[in-house]
Amino acid sequence: MKGSTHRRCYCRDPKTGQPLGKRCSKLSQRKHGSYSIRQELPPREDGTRRSFSRAGYESLKAAQADLDHVRALLGLAEADDSEGTELIATMLEEVADEKGPLPDVEETRRRLKSGQDLIGRLTVGEWLDQWLAGKRIRKSGINRYETDVRLHLRPRIGHHRLDRLRVSHLSDMFTAISDTNAETLEQNAQRRAALDELSAVPWKGLENRARRKAMKEAIDSMPPFRRVTGPATRLHIKATLRAALNDAIGQQILTFNPAAHVELDPVRKPKALVWTDERVAKWQRTGEKPSPVMVWTPQQTGAFLDFVAQDRLYAMWHLIAFRGLRRGEACGQPWSETNLDTHSLTVSSQLVQDGWAVETSEPKTDSGFRVIALDDDTVDVLKRHRERQDTDRKKWGPAWADTGMVFTQEDGSWLHPGRMSDLFERLVTASGLPPVRLHDLRHGAATLMLAAGVDVKVVSDALGHSDTRITRDIYQSVLPHVGKNAAEATAKLVPLQRKTEAERDRESAKKAKGKAKAQARYKKKNTRKKPQK
Repeated sequence: MKGSTHRRCYCRDPKTGQPLGKRCSKLSQRKHGSYSIRQELPPREDGTRRSFSRAGYESLKAAQADLDHVRALLGLAEADDSEGTELIATMLEEVADEKGPLPDVEETRRRLKSGQDLIGRLTVGEWLDQWLAGKRIRKSGINRYETDVRLHLRPRIGHHRLDRLRVSHLSDMFTAISDTNAETLEQNAQRRAALDELSAVPWKGLENRARRKAMKEAIDSMPPFRRVTGPATRLHIKATLRAALNDAIGQQILTFNPAAHVELDPVRKPKALVWTDERVAKWQRTGEKPSPVMVWTPQQTGAFLDFVAQDRLYAMWHLIAFRGLRRGEACGQPWSETNLDTHSLTVSSQLVQDGWAVETSEPKTDSGFRVIALDDDTVDVLKRHRERQDTDRKKWGPAWADTGMVFTQEDGSWLHPGRMSDLFERLVTASGLPPVRLHDLRHGAATLMLAAGVDVKVVSDALGHSDTRITRDIYQSVLPHVGKNAAEATAKLVPLQRKTEAERDRESAKKAKGKAKAQARYKKKNTRKKPQK
């Protein structure tokens, strides 16, 4: 197909106003005018002609380079590939109309072979919708991804073309999220101050009522209280986008994942702390918890279990406290996977919340499927629980919901995990013990196992962790006496001169004291009262 370069200028005849074109006398000057290219394209299906034209090149070399580029793109399709030829011709038509850059030859070759859109008009928002529709994971995971996409990704970067998404776009997005956080905090503070001011205005009196009405109207016009997007949520947004773009790379839509290179502030997970006497005393004075994750001592755990000994769900609190099951795992544990004869249970299902609704699900990871050994006392507790449940079954008769779960409501139906957390919180408050969450009982079980000298790998397997590092990083908040014993054992390993001298002095003092006591005993024994004359 024909193609050519030519030089032209935009000078016009001063009399007629018509372009001079090749008649311009200045064309002989080297820098006058500019170069253009024109390449014939395969005709349309109806036989009409079409071409690629572009002007404004400063040099013949630049014009020839683009003409060669266009010809290279046309040569990507085989001679007998009419469909590929049509796709490339249509692409070049659109590039010419939009005055866009010429597509990369190798990238176009790859797209042509994989059957993708040659122009790459797919936006980030469109791809995220496709990606979500194709995910095959449990509903709660989909909902978390959908929240990130709906609230943050689609509104902020959804309009960008997927193949032109850059790290700078993502940095700008997270900067905007931080700015929105600052604005939200300021608006929340203003609304809180207005509500505090309103609560201080008396109800009685015509003037006060008018003032209260005006203040309420002002508060109603303010933005409502909103939550900020915290560091952990920002990391999850990045992880969601990174997963979506990785799938785009897997489908050969992209070759680069900008989400893998955007930097965010690290998130420090709270460490589990034990409720020591000093921390309990401070909590009683101030009402403040030292850490979001607090763990009871063995004595405090025992006190709680004694307090709830007559509770219908005592066996569940006992099992979580000693064996570290998650809330959903305990609520979803079936009798068919609980073998009291062999002192073991298999964690193979759980109850999870979707909003407030509850559904059964498999463990999230392979490490969640596990066999947990049971001690004699826990087995006895579960046997008594089963006897009580059999009594309830007979009491309810045909109305009994035979779910097959170990822990159920009074009529045999599922327990709601969220309600169990609320119930546990009320029981802790009634017991007078320092506050912990239901999940903190799991932390406590891990801490007790580690304090008892159980190998960290065994503890990790019992908790269902995929890596022992997770166990060490999160749950290894050792009890005070364990730390003291470890410190003493460590100190005895280092032979310091001052320690040797101190021991020698203590030994000498001990001998001197013993000698003095022996002399005193001897003197007392040999001293006799002389008879009176």
